[in-house]
Amino acid sequence: MRIQGLQKLTLLDYPGKTACTIFLSGCNFRCPFCHNAPLLTAADEDGMDEDELLAFLKKRQGLLDGVAVTGGEPLLRPELPALLEKIKALGYAIKLDTNGAFPEQLEAVVCAGLADYVAMDIKNSPARYAETAGVPGLALTPIFRSVSFLLRGTVDYEFRTTAVAELHDDASFVQLGDWLMGARRYYIQRFQPRDTVLRAGLSAPSEMQLHCWAELVRPKIPAVEIRGI
Repeated sequence: MRIQGLQKLTLLDYPGKTACTIFLSGCNFRCPFCHNAPLLTAADEDGMDEDELLAFLKKRQGLLDGVAVTGGEPLLRPELPALLEKIKALGYAIKLDTNGAFPEQLEAVVCAGLADYVAMDIKNSPARYAETAGVPGLALTPIFRSVSFLLRGTVDYEFRTTAVAELHDDASFVQLGDWLMGARRYYIQRFQPRDTVLRAGLSAPSEMQLHCWAELVRPKIPAVEIRGI
């Protein structure tokens, strides 16, 4: 298995831990605001060899606490559990980022003890999910199953929504609060326009708007915070 990117140090990607972040290619969504769009179709041969990654992690033992695994969508990769096993064997905690479209794989990884923290992207309210994920006609049953699994508290987790002015509105966050009621943590992340996103012309909500949306969610999810301001 090859890795398409490595951020050698992050204090932000894994809450409460000093970590590195590895990026895997491939995704089943085409979110118009995706910050990692070049990873969607990156070829494996362009990436870092798995042995290189493990050698790096061996050198950082005692200096880093954890490894954040992101993409793309990591759970697309059938080789992922084997890689996570090797990372765990080196003594690292693992944070897994996912879009929740593969609940069986998510549950298997968690139940095997290969993820210590899961961050699931919640694209929008169900009514606007397909549009925001960039997949017309997207079936939401797998997403609902992943949300329900995490809400049971089998693993530490967070839900997060990247807020885009053109894709989200008050109704979105009222419905998200109802859907994710009682969640342990929920973050509203401010979209940051970049040249690499899939759709031009998207913009960031104002700081005032973000706070308004957080207040709409807070009655159902008290632990809601805003990132990116």
